[in-house]
Amino acid sequence: MIVGLVVVIWLLVIRLPAAMESGVRLPERIALPEGAEALAFTQGNGWYAVVTSANQILIYDAASGALRQTVQIAP
Repeated sequence: MIVGLVVVIWLLVIRLPAAMESGVRLPERIALPEGAEALAFTQGNGWYAVVTSANQILIYDAASGALRQTVQIAP
């Protein structure tokens, strides 16, 4: 049991930093505007949203992939 706990902790220490460095993985069908870097991604019924490093939320239509709305996040 102790060996199992040590293995789990070891895997967390080894794998977690690599996962955090890789950033947000977006689905292939999503094309961001030039120069935009994704920080977060979420989706709902018929839409998905991407938060960018420029403090914007880009909301897209899930069916067509068209940009529906851009929301500027105030500092």
